[in-house]
Amino acid sequence: MKIKNLINLLIVFIFTIQNISSQDIEPDKKVFFKEVNGDSLYLHLFQPKISKKPTAAIVFFFGGGWTSGTPKQFYQQSKYLASRGILAISAEYRVKNVHGTSPFESVEDAKSAIRWVRLHAKELHVDPNKIVASGGSAGGHIAICTALINGLENKNEDLTISSVPNAVIGYNPVLDTTVKGYGAKKVAGRETEISPCHQVKKKLPPMLLFHGNKDKTVPYENVTRFTSLMKEARNKCKLITVNGVGHGFFNGRFFRKGSSDKYFNLTMYDTDLFLRKLRFIKGKPTIKYN
Repeated sequence: MKIKNLINLLIVFIFTIQNISSQDIEPDKKVFFKEVNGDSLYLHLFQPKISKKPTAAIVFFFGGGWTSGTPKQFYQQSKYLASRGILAISAEYRVKNVHGTSPFESVEDAKSAIRWVRLHAKELHVDPNKIVASGGSAGGHIAICTALINGLENKNEDLTISSVPNAVIGYNPVLDTTVKGYGAKKVAGRETEISPCHQVKKKLPPMLLFHGNKDKTVPYENVTRFTSLMKEARNKCKLITVNGVGHGFFNGRFFRKGSSDKYFNLTMYDTDLFLRKLRFIKGKPTIKYN
């Protein structure tokens, strides 16, 4: 009986340590990158260990229907990828509840973030040709838009610097902003202008997409259709279907309190493999999910 009690105490201790560590995630620093109408936006940086060669960079955009949200959603992902040797960034952008904006301004800010990182590549010690745009839900949508939407650039920026990333990773991203997808009322009258399914073209950067086949917010059909359209245009696009899960499944225990890291680990493991295949990181994943 005593041995059993000791084992139970040990299990509780291990989970307590894990929960404390999962709650204690903060960026190394926050860097101002844009001001619009008095609103200041920052990049939350998670820095890798010092490297002789410039590293790749990944910029995450949080979800929230272009209405709300927080960069903290991708702190756990950023911490892991920084540990794998790249600069990981969780970006702020304008949303309706805070700034009174629409999805179109959100797309503009995502483009501004990618451009700013490329413009400041030298001081950030990153390779300007190894910049990844990423995000979840509405954040995944604006990440994808940086790769395929023309226009919506901030005219006060140096537009000779490209806002197009070198790769894209989306976690249950919004891919159709018409009535067949998500957000039609938020872009009324301009339903296809920033709808990825309606804007696919040739020569887009490689993409990795994760989606639950039980997603009731962003229909699973949207991601299968987008993937098919990408391949028809001879672009590289890999879809990883996660069976039996709905929207937001990729969040880890840091952001989604009380949840496990099961699907966080799954998505990060395959994200790691994708980045390794692109030669943006080296070595085997240090995270396991099975």
